[in-house]
Amino acid sequence: MEWFVVFWILVGISAGWCWYRKEKSSSSSSKNDIKMEQKSGVLPKGSFGWPLIGETLDFIAAGYTSQPVSFMEKRRSLYGKVFKTHILGTPIIVSTDPGVNKVVLQNHGNIFIPAYPKSIREIFGEYSILQTNGTLQKKVHALIGGFLRSPQFKARITRDIEHHVKLAMASWKDLPVLLIQEETQKFTFKVLVKALISLDPSDDFDFLKREFDEFIKGLICLPIKLPGTRLYKSLKAKERILKLVKTIVEQRKLGMEKSGDHEHQNSIPNDAVDVLLRDGYGEQSDKQSLSLDFIISHIIELMIPGEETVPMSMTLAVKFLSDCPVALEQLTEENMKLKRQKTDSGDDYCWTDYMSLQFTQNVINETLRVANIINAVWRKALKDVEIEGILIPKGWCVLASFSSVHMDEENYENPYEFDPWRWEKTGASVKNNCFTPFGGGQRLCPGLELSRLEISVFLHHLVTTYRWDAEKDDIIYFPTVKLKKKLPIRVTSIGNS
Repeated sequence: MEWFVVFWILVGISAGWCWYRKEKSSSSSSKNDIKMEQKSGVLPKGSFGWPLIGETLDFIAAGYTSQPVSFMEKRRSLYGKVFKTHILGTPIIVSTDPGVNKVVLQNHGNIFIPAYPKSIREIFGEYSILQTNGTLQKKVHALIGGFLRSPQFKARITRDIEHHVKLAMASWKDLPVLLIQEETQKFTFKVLVKALISLDPSDDFDFLKREFDEFIKGLICLPIKLPGTRLYKSLKAKERILKLVKTIVEQRKLGMEKSGDHEHQNSIPNDAVDVLLRDGYGEQSDKQSLSLDFIISHIIELMIPGEETVPMSMTLAVKFLSDCPVALEQLTEENMKLKRQKTDSGDDYCWTDYMSLQFTQNVINETLRVANIINAVWRKALKDVEIEGILIPKGWCVLASFSSVHMDEENYENPYEFDPWRWEKTGASVKNNCFTPFGGGQRLCPGLELSRLEISVFLHHLVTTYRWDAEKDDIIYFPTVKLKKKLPIRVTSIGNS
């Protein structure tokens, strides 16, 4: 752990120095702009901490505790729900206010744009989802979201998820100990890659998985591209991924051109590549199709949930249920009832069967709230903005903290307690500003329903197939949410219990 703390100290110092040099040259004009705007808005209270490194060390240290939002809570108690600070090399306004967060998330494109560390921008490149704004971002979001919500896709993806979950779990009974974090990553990535590029398990898939593991390690690292550095290795892995995905996309495009307009326009899309390639193809000349580079880049980024967020949600659900036997018992009863119904009727499961499991959905809600796998989003103001009397100066970053809202006693009673029953009383808050595990506004995750389905299918087949004993494990919150030991468990088949 020590080396990692030192690493992030260097990140803060180097980024802070770059920011200092940049701001020094334009400080006079910036100060004048702020003074002019302060007539109608007030810059939030707060502290910039130490020279250059700001409050970065406190921010990182909180990530290694059991309450990573303690950094936010301490400053919220001193300065209010919106405050200024200086972390990771930049002055930033932190919002722990759900109302302010909503405004930041909804006012997108012409007011706020994504703002992430240089290493992330470097590794994703110029065609990144993070760099796409305005009309183009809305268009792609609508295309992917519409495809993922289509009845045809829902029917097919439900069968695919069931297949991969059952296949994975069938091998568990022969393992003395298994690591849930690793096991869930194996099949969630397969499901998502199939939905995106129709790639089934094969040598190409194994190559893609191996290179993607290498690529994703560079999402948070020093922005140095020298040979041997983390960023350099990740960029090289991305080059190899791009080559494979480009071949798949080009072959698909060639097939569409050979089949002709009528055939491909009237057939059901097989995957996300089909959806993005078809947009504008064979239609009015004033409608331009998306470039291949743009499509390829977006497809790669859309693979990330299959490697990170969805498997971690599954893993943490198992952990929280292991620590709460009463919740596990009620979840098991609900899912056993559905299994008996399906066995008696002989019908296949469908999307709505899983989503109708009310207590299971409550468990998923509570897991997402407590885990805070997506704990915040970063935005940059393109102009001076006033929100509820708070001034956000042009060029400043805003961190809209989801985790602080989720763990605020004003929003949730006993917020650090895993309590899925709270959703029976406050189910409406799933839709309000106080529950944002999938973000919000124009960048609300288009795959949120798919994510819920995957977790539901996994939990259903887990509790109706196995009983398990989980070892004690600790959650690590920084730089991303992980389990320290990857959650080792020992399973026993229900028939052998």
